[in-house]
Amino acid sequence: MRWTGSFACLFALAGTAQAAEVNLYTTREPGLIRPLLDAYSAKSGVTVNTVFVEKGLAERVAAEGERSKADVVMTVDIGNLIELVDRGLAQAVRSPTLEAAVPAPLRDADGRWFGLSMRARVLYADKGLNDLTAATYESLADPAWKGKVCIRPGQHPYNTALIAAFLVRHGAEKTEAWLKGVKANLARKAAGGDRDVARDIAADLCEVGLANSYYVGLMRSGRGGPDQQKWGEAIKVVLPTFEGGGTHVNVSGAIVAKNAPNRDEAVKLLEYLVSDEAQALYAKTDYEYPVKPGAAVDPLLSAFGTLTIDTTPLVEIARNRKAASLLVDKVGFDN
Repeated sequence: MRWTGSFACLFALAGTAQAAEVNLYTTREPGLIRPLLDAYSAKSGVTVNTVFVEKGLAERVAAEGERSKADVVMTVDIGNLIELVDRGLAQAVRSPTLEAAVPAPLRDADGRWFGLSMRARVLYADKGLNDLTAATYESLADPAWKGKVCIRPGQHPYNTALIAAFLVRHGAEKTEAWLKGVKANLARKAAGGDRDVARDIAADLCEVGLANSYYVGLMRSGRGGPDQQKWGEAIKVVLPTFEGGGTHVNVSGAIVAKNAPNRDEAVKLLEYLVSDEAQALYAKTDYEYPVKPGAAVDPLLSAFGTLTIDTTPLVEIARNRKAASLLVDKVGFDN
């Protein structure tokens, strides 16, 4: 764990909670959320005291128990949100603002977690490839792609979420066969990260690969340096879908902590984060998709085409993560 520099430090939290404060624990990199929190403080006058917890977020909040200063707990990946709920660390929130802004598939029916932004699992492809507009996740197992696919490890949470969605849709037998087919089509061992997929396509090592949508913006913006900028410019992005479904998405999201000392301020912060202003900042700063229908999408993401979100419930995806992981090991996907 490390403390963020310009955010108010939680050393200041000892004693009685302040009415004009809200305490945020998060796994999100400070640079990604700082613009949103600064904008909220400027707008509301509320101080956001922020702690970045790199690993063991749920364990940290659980260990603090009733003494915890956490009001809002923010993390990425539906599995992490569900873990917070399953461990009894979240409290139910009823907010017409949140319920109107966040579509039902992207929030808990009982108000215990809310999606705040989305990232799509998309296809990075060589710019010379045509006729990919109807690409499906299922088609990546087609022998026509033999020796042409790059991907990060199957056991990475980004991929186990996608595999779990496949499992919910198609069942274990078809998912296992699909994993074997994709493995047979790999141009190299499943390894590295999503940006490495773009790198290897640029180097003509492979022609297509699965990766998250927001990395394209981060690469093309030059934030990762000139090499990554070249990788980002060397690929095109296609929004694949499941057969008869939509594009797989995962979320960043948050809960109001069970023992939140500033509960009302916590709810107000979440309500701000789904406002038009904050949703536009998510898109501009992080190259993520807004959860709020009609909110501004960064032009880079708009250029990918219309995102049709797959309707497989995120809760079902989270519940099938372990089964997906077992299938990855069974077929030796990462070997």
